[in-house]
Amino acid sequence: MAPVETTAVTVEEVMRTQRAEGPATVLAIGTATPDNCVSQADYADYYFRVTKSEHLVDLKKKFKRMCDNSMIRKRYMHLTEDIIQENPNIGSFMAPSLDARQDILVAEIPKLGKAAAEKAIKEWGQPKSKITHLVFCTTSGVDMPGADYQLVKLLGLRPSVRRVMLYQQGCYAGGTVLRVAKDLAENNRGARVLVVCSEIIAMCFRGPSEAHIDSLIGQALFGDGAAAVIVGADPDVPMERPLFQLVSASQTIVPGTDGFIEGQLREVGLTFQLHKDVPLAISKNIESALVAAFDRLMRRRGSAWTVGAAPDAPMERPLCSSLSASQTIVPGTDGFIEGQLRELGLTFQLHKDVPLAISKNIESALVAAFAPLGINDWNSIFWVAHPGGPAILDMVEAEANLDKKRMHATRHVLSEYGNMSSACVLFILDGMRKRSAEEGQTTTGEGLDWGVLFGFGPGLTIETVVLHSVPITAP
Repeated sequence: MAPVETTAVTVEEVMRTQRAEGPATVLAIGTATPDNCVSQADYADYYFRVTKSEHLVDLKKKFKRMCDNSMIRKRYMHLTEDIIQENPNIGSFMAPSLDARQDILVAEIPKLGKAAAEKAIKEWGQPKSKITHLVFCTTSGVDMPGADYQLVKLLGLRPSVRRVMLYQQGCYAGGTVLRVAKDLAENNRGARVLVVCSEIIAMCFRGPSEAHIDSLIGQALFGDGAAAVIVGADPDVPMERPLFQLVSASQTIVPGTDGFIEGQLREVGLTFQLHKDVPLAISKNIESALVAAFDRLMRRRGSAWTVGAAPDAPMERPLCSSLSASQTIVPGTDGFIEGQLRELGLTFQLHKDVPLAISKNIESALVAAFAPLGINDWNSIFWVAHPGGPAILDMVEAEANLDKKRMHATRHVLSEYGNMSSACVLFILDGMRKRSAEEGQTTTGEGLDWGVLFGFGPGLTIETVVLHSVPITAP
């Protein structure tokens, strides 16, 4: 019998069959917060009482002014007065407390993440068995196996779900998780990626110190929250309803910002240092980050730029697409934002120039992202910016010449939840698509087609994700 002739399959052909046709798309969003809600107007009194620091009268007045100027109305926190009383070292400034903090966080971070994930899965409307990948992100609660493993058990996901665990990325990680999810969805045909950001500030809560005013900035801003999204390419319409397309993603380190935002994990917990020029550094680098993000994201057809293949299955309805994602380190910002985890908890160092460094780099990020699309009017795109604080948002608005309405969704999350680190930008996306529908806008991006998502954090690092909204159709 003569041998049967077969045609050899090339590696390239195999890879093509493994890849999706269209861009990664956000298919559902869910958010969750602890039950304990604190009013910003009363927080100075509460904070100095529970940390037994009411004798520091002048420092309390200074902290009250910080709270009043924060543009925050309320925040949610897992730490209650009873928990602090049961663990008094948590309320001290630099007392050994890592074990107590870890005991709380290792248990509660996956639980809060589960609450957000269940909402996203419910909106998605598909069985959990279709989830192929899990990306979990948190700043604290480090353990092995990690929060990703615990969430698989809490949700009852398949044990073969492919997991990515991201610890201690900081405030830019909302962009990081979308960049990772985009790569997973587009390079694994049929993949459905569950992304979860769960943040609880118990690792960096501590009492006041007259010698460390920068620590009070974090105490006035940070809150707890979790957000989850389902990401997949080639949505199965009408069974899946697309929200946003992830067009591109990038990351960069802002030049000259070493030490601007730093965190150290020590016996006292996680401490942060924030440089005063962080807002300026971010705003001055936004445009270059945008240029970099959009530089390689499109395919040219004739004279028109196209996002990618349109979904042709009848079971999914895209929400928005992500065309590109990028990350960059801002030059000259070493040490601008740093955190250290130690026995006293998580400490942060924020350089005074963090707002300046961010604002000065926003324009370059925008140009890099949108130049290939011929977009240079930053008011013609929708904005999802990490709300690191009012100074950062003010400087970014000024540097990019933005109308006040462009940052409405971002400022609303800052007001209602505070700075929830990596979870913030996903809260903003959720609020934006809901408000767009309520107001009768034509797209999930406030009636606009193109948008940008920015994450700012330790490094000083900027994450840039280019988004494409999806038309809103009647339910």
